[in-house]
Amino acid sequence: MKTTRALAGLPIALLVLAAVTIAAAQDAPRSPTPKDSPFPGRAVDVAKGLEHPWGLAFMPDGRMLVTERPGRLRMVGKDGALSEPLSGVPRVQAGGQGGLLDVVLSPGFAQDRLVYLSFSDPGDGGASTAVARGRLGERGLDDTQVIWRQQPKVGGGLHFGSRIVFRPDGTLFVTLGDRYSHRDRAQDLSTTIGKVVRIGADGSVPKDNPFVGRDGARPEIWSYGHRNVQAAALDPQGQLWTVEHGARGGDELNNPQPGKNYGWPIITYGIDYSGAKIGVGTARAGMEQPVYYWDPVIAPSGAVFYRGSAYPDWTGQLFVGSLNPGRLVRLKLANGRVVEEARYAIDGGERVRDVREGPDGLLYVLIDASRGRVVRLEPAR
Repeated sequence: MKTTRALAGLPIALLVLAAVTIAAAQDAPRSPTPKDSPFPGRAVDVAKGLEHPWGLAFMPDGRMLVTERPGRLRMVGKDGALSEPLSGVPRVQAGGQGGLLDVVLSPGFAQDRLVYLSFSDPGDGGASTAVARGRLGERGLDDTQVIWRQQPKVGGGLHFGSRIVFRPDGTLFVTLGDRYSHRDRAQDLSTTIGKVVRIGADGSVPKDNPFVGRDGARPEIWSYGHRNVQAAALDPQGQLWTVEHGARGGDELNNPQPGKNYGWPIITYGIDYSGAKIGVGTARAGMEQPVYYWDPVIAPSGAVFYRGSAYPDWTGQLFVGSLNPGRLVRLKLANGRVVEEARYAIDGGERVRDVREGPDGLLYVLIDASRGRVVRLEPAR
């Protein structure tokens, strides 16, 4: 109201200038693209010989479950030894960016032994991201069931997402892509393309989701207007943070809120790979601004809020994997904003697909390559 009164009576030229100034003030903070820093410690190979590893989950005893994109789930021993592929993994559509993706343990794993997987699920019409769960036994997963599927299935091998993040209440977020050539459907609430969804541990829909009871909307949707979310983590307060791929420019850090529209492909800070403009610009009424964006991109994948004490200066900070230029990105947040960014090259700039905190309080990263690795980051003594 104060802004409206202040603008009343101004000449047209000044009104236009004021409108531009107000719009510019709404722009999200842009990454300053900091120079690389040497990691203050050393990178130690824990396991080698993984084919395009994608997701990593720590067992209570310190062993690891690691997904390989072609469709294999392996156990990594504390000595780095790789198991044979575990049984019970659902059939995946491997190719392009599709395959076996994230892996997480049930919050009650010590009692129920449940393991959750996200993957590209083949079927009539193409494929879609799906979530399955099975009970870990001696040789693999038993009683594996698909508990949720993105709708609809479409052709193509790009932009499946996908991370799985459990909330403290036992429900889980699943992050999804726009499937590239279907990007306009990120705005269509009758599909789950380009969305973050929230489901129960059995795939059911929580009754307090924002679109429950709304005609024409999928009730599992939490937020929409996303491009391709491959990084997601809960902060120490239990809030969801996501990092999604832009096109040429426009990778975004978001704090998705229930029912909110994050704009893709109507607003973005990037341009198309052809150089063409996407959408209407960087802002539009009713659409959320990112907390922070990157141009040039970091190609984000995998994220964790560090809670340990092995790197005491970093406790509470957000770490994000970078596929291109291949870094570990550290973000310090304060009052919901990024106040510091640093980047560390791992082994000369290899693709960091996932980052996790181990039970020893150290950071572990997955190197995405045909001969991929699990790498432990040990602080300097």
